[in-house]
Amino acid sequence: MTSTAILNDPHAGRVINSLSLPSLIRLVSEIDDNGPISHRRGSLQGAFGDLTRNQLRYAIDVAHALGLVYVTDQQSARYRLTAAGEDLAAMYDTVARWSRTHQLPATASDFVTRVQHTLKLLGDDDTVLAAEADLALGHLRTTLADWLHTHPQTLDAVASRSSRTAGETEYAA
Repeated sequence: MTSTAILNDPHAGRVINSLSLPSLIRLVSEIDDNGPISHRRGSLQGAFGDLTRNQLRYAIDVAHALGLVYVTDQQSARYRLTAAGEDLAAMYDTVARWSRTHQLPATASDFVTRVQHTLKLLGDDDTVLAAEADLALGHLRTTLADWLHTHPQTLDAVASRSSRTAGETEYAA
């Protein structure tokens, strides 16, 4: 376990916002659940038929910039998760499980909404929750801090990325 002090890094909030993008959550989770996405025409759009081409492109760009996926020319496996992406997928599962257990943001929420909501709670120290949920949220903050310590390139990538923020207010996917 590491200190959660890294969450006070000036770029940590932007990392959390980036990790909360609905299309990024879906991209990382899809590859984690079903394996690499192939280079075959239509494979990417087929996996995410309800996302626009721009949402997909932005998710891939963010994932690549944060070191979560790598792109190969290999026909059968164009988009693969890196170690950081695999660890993030596990963290997404953990935060979604916490959200489901504590019925936040609502009793019936989908995976993406659960992950988004919980990540936003992790970035907000002023959140007031029931004692049990708050204690468990503290453990999730440590999990996020551990992930950032293990994958510091995400903080560096956010710091060096352009100030292009239009996609960061992306609609829920």
